[in-house]
Amino acid sequence: MEGIYFNRERFPFYLVLSLLLQGRGSTFTIDCSRFEQHGVDPSALDMVFDRKAFRPATNLSVPTQVNISFTLSAIRNVDERPQLFSSFLWLEMVWDNPFISWNPKKCKGITNISVATKNLWLPDIFIVESIDVDETPQGLIAYVSNDGRIRYKKPMKVASICSLDIFYFPFDQQNCTLTFRSFIYTVDNMLLGMEKEVWEIEDTSRDIVQTHGEWEFLGINKATPKMLVGDNLYDEIMFYVAMRRRPTLYIINLLVPSSFLVAIDAVSFYLPAESGNRAPFKITLLLGYNVFLLLMNDLLPTSGAPLITVYFALCLSLMVLSLLETVFIAYLLHLATNQPPPMPRWLHSLLLHCTCPRKYCPTVSHKGNEGLGLPPAQLPGVKEPVELVEKSPGPGEAEPAGGSGWTRAQREQEAQKRHRVELWVQFSHMMDTLLFRLYLLFMAFSILTVIGLWNT
Repeated sequence: MEGIYFNRERFPFYLVLSLLLQGRGSTFTIDCSRFEQHGVDPSALDMVFDRKAFRPATNLSVPTQVNISFTLSAIRNVDERPQLFSSFLWLEMVWDNPFISWNPKKCKGITNISVATKNLWLPDIFIVESIDVDETPQGLIAYVSNDGRIRYKKPMKVASICSLDIFYFPFDQQNCTLTFRSFIYTVDNMLLGMEKEVWEIEDTSRDIVQTHGEWEFLGINKATPKMLVGDNLYDEIMFYVAMRRRPTLYIINLLVPSSFLVAIDAVSFYLPAESGNRAPFKITLLLGYNVFLLLMNDLLPTSGAPLITVYFALCLSLMVLSLLETVFIAYLLHLATNQPPPMPRWLHSLLLHCTCPRKYCPTVSHKGNEGLGLPPAQLPGVKEPVELVEKSPGPGEAEPAGGSGWTRAQREQEAQKRHRVELWVQFSHMMDTLLFRLYLLFMAFSILTVIGLWNT
């Protein structure tokens, strides 16, 4: 009685086991006597279709080997704001079903048949970085060979998270990952492998990928780490998709107009500072540059601080600095033509050092701002310098008594005033020259940087 009770308790288990192991050995061979050249008898595969809810394995302790590969057919978009990489790819999965087998010689020479995927067990492979629901079309077909090998291809529109480095925008290169892993089966039930070598996947993708837009496909690498989730270990394959941005659009729309505006601002240094036309011209350029930045704001990434924003900030800073320098020089010239103050000793020494090489500068005794040996400068509204040396009275000429001392002091005071005017004028010219050279150095460095980044 105990034996009968024991068998009744375990009858469902033995029934399921018998279904799973039905046809062990030669009984796995499908009866294809009713196969025709243009059709397959559906009833011959009923035994396989009934097992679609179970992982196809004669020994459940042996994991199922699933080989995967994919073909990247299009790079749809790389969005820097939400850090997303959108692509379109064809995923291919290959595995063996030990319950499918037939002899082609007895089946009209048929070696492959197409079966609706709804009738087969499918691996639950997904992309870890994907943030969209799988929108695989319904009613796809898998190809089954006579030795039980199943080959299944499906299209995937993938929007995946990608850590984007936009510091070198628009000359940046991105490396996004696509990690394939099972959602349910651990390494005890499923192992992942490669159906094709990485170089084959890369060459096939390069031949058909549609990258006529902003991004250029570079290559694919892979890694095979294991993913530990709690106490469960999952097998996974990680692919690295490398791509590079085509910078031509951004060079034409961003860098070239900005460089033109900076170059025009540099040319404006040839306008005389004392004429009063330079400051309004620079203000107009500064306003135009701000309008340009506002219009081109949509082309710039909003996350992070790319190098191009630093370039725009430097251009704007240089234009503001040149405007302030123009205002300051106009103030100095106005002050110098009315009541020039004495030049500080340190500024006088700097001016003497910058305007005259040491070996040609005469040795002078510094007394205030006198005896600098600097050439006179001309300004509108400033009269010609008076002669500092008096003429010797000729024979028969008499010096007016009582007025000679006052006239000599007046002449010396006028000469010192004009000399101070010349110093401040030369100082303003020196500032103009230094800022103009800074403009030229900045533009040359910017051009070399763009060429270097473009060629790498």
